[in-house]
Amino acid sequence: MKTKFIYGLLTMLCFSLMSSTCSTDDDGMNFNDNSAEISEIKSTVENNSWQITSFVDSGVDETSHYTGYTFTFNSNGTLTASKGSETVNGTWSVTDSNDSDDDSNSSDDIDFNINFASPAMFNDDLTEDWEIVTRSATKIELIHISGGNGGTDTLTFQKI
Repeated sequence: MKTKFIYGLLTMLCFSLMSSTCSTDDDGMNFNDNSAEISEIKSTVENNSWQITSFVDSGVDETSHYTGYTFTFNSNGTLTASKGSETVNGTWSVTDSNDSDDDSNSSDDIDFNINFASPAMFNDDLTEDWEIVTRSATKIELIHISGGNGGTDTLTFQKI
Protein backbone atom coordinates (compact mmCIF):
# COMPACT_ATOMS: atom_id res chain seq x y z
CA MET A 1 0.00 0.00 0.00
CA LYS A 2 2.80 2.36 0.93
CA THR A 3 4.60 1.55 -2.34
CA LYS A 4 1.51 2.44 -4.40
CA PHE A 5 1.22 5.76 -2.56
CA ILE A 6 4.87 6.65 -3.18
CA TYR A 7 4.60 5.54 -6.84
CA GLY A 8 1.50 7.69 -7.29
CA LEU A 9 3.16 10.67 -5.62
CA LEU A 10 6.25 10.36 -7.82
CA THR A 11 4.08 10.09 -10.95
CA MET A 12 2.16 13.25 -10.03
CA LEU A 13 5.44 15.07 -9.30
CA CYS A 14 6.87 14.06 -12.70
CA PHE A 15 3.77 15.26 -14.55
CA SER A 16 3.84 18.49 -12.59
CA LEU A 17 7.48 19.15 -13.50
CA MET A 18 6.93 18.30 -17.16
CA SER A 19 3.93 20.60 -17.48
CA SER A 20 5.78 23.53 -15.92
CA THR A 21 8.53 23.29 -18.53
CA CYS A 22 6.15 23.36 -21.51
CA SER A 23 5.78 26.59 -23.41
CA THR A 24 3.23 27.83 -25.93
CA ASP A 25 5.60 30.24 -27.69
CA ASP A 26 7.92 29.36 -30.56
CA ASP A 27 11.61 29.00 -29.81
CA GLY A 28 11.17 30.62 -26.41
CA MET A 29 10.52 34.04 -27.95
CA ASN A 30 7.68 36.24 -26.78
CA PHE A 31 6.07 38.43 -29.43
CA ASN A 32 3.78 41.21 -28.33
CA ASP A 33 0.73 42.16 -30.32
CA ASN A 34 1.50 45.73 -31.35
CA SER A 35 -1.38 46.04 -33.82
CA ALA A 36 -3.26 48.69 -31.80
CA GLU A 37 -0.13 50.84 -31.43
CA ILE A 38 0.73 50.42 -35.12
CA SER A 39 -2.78 51.52 -36.07
CA GLU A 40 -2.48 54.57 -33.80
CA ILE A 41 0.87 55.58 -35.32
CA LYS A 42 -0.50 55.24 -38.86
CA SER A 43 -3.53 57.31 -37.96
CA THR A 44 -1.31 60.05 -36.54
CA VAL A 45 0.89 60.48 -39.60
CA GLU A 46 -1.50 59.69 -42.45
CA ASN A 47 -2.68 62.44 -44.77
CA ASN A 48 -1.01 65.21 -42.82
CA SER A 49 1.86 67.47 -43.82
CA TRP A 50 5.17 66.96 -42.05
CA GLN A 51 8.62 68.51 -42.25
CA ILE A 52 12.01 67.27 -41.16
CA THR A 53 13.18 69.40 -38.24
CA SER A 54 16.28 67.31 -37.55
CA PHE A 55 18.31 64.76 -39.48
CA VAL A 56 21.68 63.71 -38.06
CA ASP A 57 23.61 61.14 -40.10
CA SER A 58 26.30 59.44 -37.97
CA GLY A 59 26.91 62.63 -36.01
CA VAL A 60 26.71 65.01 -38.99
CA ASP A 61 23.74 67.40 -39.02
CA GLU A 62 22.20 67.19 -42.49
CA THR A 63 18.85 68.80 -41.67
CA SER A 64 19.44 71.60 -44.18
CA HIS A 65 19.30 69.08 -47.07
CA TYR A 66 15.57 68.69 -46.41
CA THR A 67 14.62 72.28 -45.56
CA GLY A 68 11.53 73.32 -47.48
CA TYR A 69 10.32 69.79 -48.21
CA THR A 70 6.81 68.82 -47.13
CA PHE A 71 6.30 65.11 -46.49
CA THR A 72 2.89 63.47 -46.85
CA PHE A 73 2.35 59.90 -45.64
CA ASN A 74 -0.69 58.67 -47.58
CA SER A 75 -3.03 55.97 -46.28
CA ASN A 76 -2.27 53.75 -49.31
CA GLY A 77 1.40 53.46 -48.26
CA THR A 78 2.76 56.04 -50.67
CA LEU A 79 4.94 58.90 -49.50
CA THR A 80 5.60 62.20 -51.21
CA ALA A 81 8.22 64.80 -50.47
CA SER A 82 7.42 68.11 -52.19
CA LYS A 83 9.38 71.33 -52.49
CA GLY A 84 8.00 73.88 -54.94
CA SER A 85 7.46 72.06 -58.24
CA GLU A 86 9.73 69.13 -57.22
CA THR A 87 8.06 65.95 -55.99
CA VAL A 88 9.90 62.85 -54.79
CA ASN A 89 7.85 59.65 -54.48
CA GLY A 90 8.41 56.80 -52.08
CA THR A 91 6.63 54.35 -49.82
CA TRP A 92 6.18 54.02 -46.09
CA SER A 93 4.83 51.53 -43.57
CA VAL A 94 4.73 50.81 -39.87
CA THR A 95 5.52 47.22 -39.01
CA ASP A 96 6.07 44.95 -36.06
CA SER A 97 9.73 44.02 -36.24
CA ASN A 98 11.19 41.04 -34.44
CA ASP A 99 14.73 41.08 -35.77
CA SER A 100 15.89 44.20 -33.90
CA ASP A 101 18.57 44.97 -36.47
CA ASP A 102 18.21 48.68 -35.90
CA ASP A 103 18.05 49.06 -32.15
CA SER A 104 18.32 47.26 -28.85
CA ASN A 105 17.63 43.57 -28.46
CA SER A 106 13.93 44.15 -27.89
CA SER A 107 11.77 41.54 -29.59
CA ASP A 108 8.67 43.71 -29.74
CA ASP A 109 9.77 46.94 -31.37
CA ILE A 110 7.84 48.78 -34.06
CA ASP A 111 9.59 49.95 -37.20
CA PHE A 112 8.71 53.07 -39.17
CA ASN A 113 9.83 52.08 -42.67
CA ILE A 114 10.68 54.68 -45.31
CA ASN A 115 11.69 53.80 -48.86
CA PHE A 116 12.75 56.13 -51.67
CA ALA A 117 14.19 54.65 -54.88
CA SER A 118 15.75 58.01 -55.87
CA PRO A 119 17.21 60.59 -55.80
CA ALA A 120 20.30 59.45 -53.92
CA MET A 121 19.88 62.10 -51.21
CA PHE A 122 16.54 60.52 -50.21
CA ASN A 123 17.45 56.91 -50.95
CA ASP A 124 20.82 56.89 -49.18
CA ASP A 125 19.75 58.91 -46.14
CA LEU A 126 16.06 58.33 -45.44
CA THR A 127 15.45 54.81 -46.75
CA GLU A 128 15.65 52.76 -43.56
CA ASP A 129 13.68 50.77 -41.04
CA TRP A 130 13.59 53.39 -38.29
CA GLU A 131 12.81 52.70 -34.65
CA ILE A 132 10.35 55.09 -33.03
CA VAL A 133 11.98 56.84 -30.07
CA THR A 134 9.12 59.17 -29.15
CA ARG A 135 5.90 60.25 -30.80
CA SER A 136 3.03 62.61 -30.25
CA ALA A 137 0.22 64.03 -32.36
CA THR A 138 2.63 66.60 -33.80
CA LYS A 139 6.11 65.07 -33.63
CA ILE A 140 7.79 61.74 -34.30
CA GLU A 141 11.44 61.04 -33.43
CA LEU A 142 13.19 58.11 -35.09
CA ILE A 143 16.56 56.38 -34.78
CA HIS A 144 18.50 53.91 -36.91
CA ILE A 145 21.72 52.16 -35.93
CA SER A 146 23.64 51.06 -39.00
CA GLY A 147 24.56 47.41 -39.19
CA GLY A 148 27.52 48.21 -41.44
CA ASN A 149 29.49 50.91 -39.67
CA GLY A 150 27.57 51.11 -36.39
CA GLY A 151 26.73 54.79 -36.97
CA THR A 152 23.59 56.21 -35.43
CA ASP A 153 21.16 58.27 -37.49
CA THR A 154 18.32 60.29 -35.98
CA LEU A 155 15.35 61.76 -37.82
CA THR A 156 12.60 64.02 -36.52
CA PHE A 157 9.37 64.87 -38.32
CA GLN A 158 7.22 67.76 -37.10
CA LYS A 159 3.61 68.20 -38.20
CA ILE A 160 3.03 71.41 -40.14
